[in-house]
Amino acid sequence: MSNLTFSIIRDKHNWQKVLNTIVEYDFYHTFDYHQLSKNEGDTPILIKYQEENIIVALPFLLRKIHNTKYYDITSVYGYAGPMVTCSSVDFNPLKFQKYLIDFFQKNNIITVFSRLNPFLSNQEKLIKGIGEIQTLSKVVNINLLKTIEEQRSVYSKTTKRYVNKMRKLCDIKKSNSTEDIEIFRALYYENMDRVKAKKSYYFNRQYFEMFLNSEEFETEVLMASLKETNKIISAAMMVKTNNIVQYHISGTKNDYLHLTPIRILIDEMRVKATEEGYQFFNLGGGLGSSEDSLFNFKASFSKDFKNFKVWKYVVNDKIYEELCNKYSDNQANLNFFPLYRNKIN
Repeated sequence: MSNLTFSIIRDKHNWQKVLNTIVEYDFYHTFDYHQLSKNEGDTPILIKYQEENIIVALPFLLRKIHNTKYYDITSVYGYAGPMVTCSSVDFNPLKFQKYLIDFFQKNNIITVFSRLNPFLSNQEKLIKGIGEIQTLSKVVNINLLKTIEEQRSVYSKTTKRYVNKMRKLCDIKKSNSTEDIEIFRALYYENMDRVKAKKSYYFNRQYFEMFLNSEEFETEVLMASLKETNKIISAAMMVKTNNIVQYHISGTKNDYLHLTPIRILIDEMRVKATEEGYQFFNLGGGLGSSEDSLFNFKASFSKDFKNFKVWKYVVNDKIYEELCNKYSDNQANLNFFPLYRNKIN
């Protein structure tokens, strides 16, 4: 047993130390992103299990359950889930699972929820048999291991036409200047206004600055400006971590939506990322995990779809039922998990 340890990490230094050892992770797993994503009262934690030279790690937000002695844990928004060192092909997770469940039970954790990452291997193997893994939807990936020409060959006719047109009308620049970031934030807010987004999606200035200043991942803001006037009409934030590029957030001026200038920013990034040796370029999926017009727009770039899955686990059925009876509305969406937070949130 001396070669087996189970610990909870809360500080930035040791958190990043674990990620560096694991190697295969995304920016959603980092300490900085957890600090950005947490709500008041949430505690970011990294569960670390080590057996010989194998390390398994799970990042979560620990939350007190309203007016009770109980807790639950959830993942940050995005693509998180468990990680494991690359040398773990034959790793048997049963002992890890026993320690994990024991931790949940001893710490009054009633439910576990985590969004999984379609680009990390072994995630499902690590948690299989604990609760339920559910496929919600698909995300669109551009396979950067293919040649630039092969990638472009599957673009829809519409996307090819608009990319060609916008290349003639616009210049593209990478910018992290304070002035340009404020322009980007205004464009992003304009998008949020248009889709009537929840207040929580209106990220503050610190959110944008943390992305640009973090040393745990690389953030690029690409901007499209009209050649005639130099006016910035569209911008997108892309985040690079290890072999993954994530299309994170974007904004376009309402007056130029008909030109869909975001297409050339995606096109520009996939060319750059291919040249730089990245493997995946995740454009994400539709709104609310649906295959809607947003999903179809992203699918006009690639037909390499990956399943987006979530992990749900009720640790204590009896207490879960009591909490649901006490806190959830009768009209609550029964697919919401955990159901007792339908009213609280």
